[in-house]
Amino acid sequence: MASVGATSGRTPQEPGPGEAPTSLPSLAPVPGFGEGEEEEEEEPAEIHLCVLWNSGHLGIAYYDTGDSTIHFMPDAPDHESLKLLQRVLDEINPLSVVTSAKQDENMTRFLGKLVSQDHRAPKRPEIVFLPSVDFGLEISKQRLLSGNYSFIPDSMTATEKILFLSSIIPFDCLLTVRALGGLLKFLGRRRIGVELEDYNVSVPILGFKKFVLTHLVSIDQDTYSVLQIFKSESHPSVYKVASGLKEGLSLFGILNRCRCKWGEKLLRLWFTRPTQDLGELNSRLDVIQFFLLPQNLDMAQMLHRLLGHIKNVPLILKRMKLSHTKVSDWQVLYKTVYSALGLRDACRSLPQSIQLFQEIAHDFSDDLHHIASLIGKVVDFEGSLAENRFTVLPNIDPEIDEKKRRLMGLPSFLTEVARKELENLDSRIPSCSVIYIPLIGFLLCIPRLPSMVETSDFEIEGLDFMFLSEEKLHYRSARTKELDTLLGDLHCDIRDQETLLMYQLQCQVLARAAVLTRVLDLASRLDVLLALASAARDYGYSRPRYSARLLGVRIRNGRHPLMELCARTFVPNSAECMGDTGRVKVITGPNSSGKSIYLKQVGLITFMALVGSFVPAEEAEIGAVDAIFTRIHSCESISLGLSTFMIDLNQVAKAVNNATERSLVLIDEFGKGTNTVDGLALLAAVIRHWLALGPMCPHIFVATNFLSLVQLQLLPQGPLVQYLTMETCEDGDDLVFFYQVCEGVANASHASHTAAQAGLPDRLIARGKEVSDLIRSGKPIKPVKELLKAKQMENCQTLVDKFLKLDLEDPSLDLETFMSQEVLPAATAIL
Repeated sequence: MASVGATSGRTPQEPGPGEAPTSLPSLAPVPGFGEGEEEEEEEPAEIHLCVLWNSGHLGIAYYDTGDSTIHFMPDAPDHESLKLLQRVLDEINPLSVVTSAKQDENMTRFLGKLVSQDHRAPKRPEIVFLPSVDFGLEISKQRLLSGNYSFIPDSMTATEKILFLSSIIPFDCLLTVRALGGLLKFLGRRRIGVELEDYNVSVPILGFKKFVLTHLVSIDQDTYSVLQIFKSESHPSVYKVASGLKEGLSLFGILNRCRCKWGEKLLRLWFTRPTQDLGELNSRLDVIQFFLLPQNLDMAQMLHRLLGHIKNVPLILKRMKLSHTKVSDWQVLYKTVYSALGLRDACRSLPQSIQLFQEIAHDFSDDLHHIASLIGKVVDFEGSLAENRFTVLPNIDPEIDEKKRRLMGLPSFLTEVARKELENLDSRIPSCSVIYIPLIGFLLCIPRLPSMVETSDFEIEGLDFMFLSEEKLHYRSARTKELDTLLGDLHCDIRDQETLLMYQLQCQVLARAAVLTRVLDLASRLDVLLALASAARDYGYSRPRYSARLLGVRIRNGRHPLMELCARTFVPNSAECMGDTGRVKVITGPNSSGKSIYLKQVGLITFMALVGSFVPAEEAEIGAVDAIFTRIHSCESISLGLSTFMIDLNQVAKAVNNATERSLVLIDEFGKGTNTVDGLALLAAVIRHWLALGPMCPHIFVATNFLSLVQLQLLPQGPLVQYLTMETCEDGDDLVFFYQVCEGVANASHASHTAAQAGLPDRLIARGKEVSDLIRSGKPIKPVKELLKAKQMENCQTLVDKFLKLDLEDPSLDLETFMSQEVLPAATAIL
């Protein structure tokens, strides 16, 4: 409210403006990346695809009539434009696409475009909508578990069938499970391939296979966990305990040096989508290598500072579409656009042979300058913050400027009006004021007199009573009505006209939304690569090489990227697993000698190379790797309802069922969770299964303490098997670890040395060593004499106590029974 008044002493009352507009927030979409890649099949089969999209993730499954197999892709993050789904469609060319009838706007828009455009397949896919109830989680699980599958023996019990399927189907991927359930419902309803058969003949399903796009590397959640690629921890702040988690010591944690949130999201996306696309990987490495040059350090730091101003553009654009734009949004957009122009100018001075620099220099068009210029010339940032609403600068609209001048001149003008009104009022009224209230207009305000008790007392000749507020009476007079006619509702008129200008400005920005989206894509990519370059500079990483013709990996003096940060000294180790020799490496050695670290080191270096990062090694050559499987750590959970050993078996079963000759398999201490003989037999059987594949054998690293695996010659001799050990040296009673991998087989596990390091008493260690030697030599194990003598004395005392408690005068006492049941067994134990 703005008010101006004058009293009988001719002292005007000053105005006091005030208003409280509000704006509605909205959620921001999460961007993603990915490019489609088409693969044409010589003899295309009928493929029926089922897809579900929820909370930024996709669940995909499809049925191929060519091999009667259901293929599935575990839950994968995707951008709201569904680029990953488009890539899947481009590759498999489905005849029909099945989805839930209950979908959000993004999926509806995507499907609309899919049926309207010319699809690359000979005919457009049929879009089939099923009721959302057919995609329920529990009913989908029941369909999967109750299905009639020819590859499951009839002799299996229901529990065994569940365990078998759980080693093939990722039941922890909820969207994938629901997509599989919906696909089974569709197949049963359409009776694909069995249309002319009897109704009791079901659709043939000969297997379930994990579906991974040709250029993506398959890595399951267990591998991400055991390799510590991601590691979430509870936030230490008591204010954030319930709000979420923070990243712990992990590969993502040490490499994440991104300045903007979208760079961090893209880095996480790259980590969840390692790729075999050598062109993409080398383009990432080219940028990292450029920024590692000493002469480019200043440029990298300058670009890093600019990237810190790249903010949440999608959220702002969404608010603009909903007309919910806040004042701060214009400031954020202004800084973002000008920072993008700074990135463009900097990249134009960099070598255009690097694709990313060329794209930034070209795609950051003059539309950005147009947007920044419009915002800078139109928006009054200081005024907008002061009034908490959108205001424009002077000289933009002459009509708005004129009304603002009138509004600014109202205090002195209304003072004069109040003086003239006071002259015409009753002499008992000591003062009055003329005020302006938005949406109501100009009013005459006078204080309430003591004589004004009833409502009828408020009536004054020549004035129209309006309302009573805070002991002040408000009236309309002839002059205030004239002011309403001449000046109108200035405040609302100004707001309406500025809102119209804001709408026009929003339209200008939204018309150029494509370049803003492109800014976010390329800026986040640059942010990620600058972060990886910074980490490579600080940690001494080197550029890996790729070879599409070779299989496996070759690493010279590799290091564990996390362990080297925690240990005072770290011993690097090499690894070579290429060609047809040494595909299965059996690693033995004492406990705590570094076997597990070596396995994780090989896995992490391979993973880093597959996301386009420099690696902690002097040299690294990565061949064609399509998956990384691990059995290193048992991810126990009460909710799984499985024993530790069963979890280990599931992890190995995933590798056995899905690993190819291009896969990397890391197994540590498999078989230790059950009987020694059974565990050893299972380990040998698994390795022999892979060795029987010959050239199709995956690249396998197995660390084990089962020395009998070698001593009993449970594995066939041949070039595919190579035995490695961790080098140690006995110095008297001490065991010195060199943490160096060399060829050979360990001759002992040296468990007693490890037990001593753990703090076990010397007496227990000595007894354990004695029993171990007796077992190896095949001699009987005798109890310790001191313990045996103490046990004999205890048994004697017990027998004496029983004799003393006897009542020989008791006629019911049966001495013969007492001797046979009490004395003789005790005597046998004593002797």
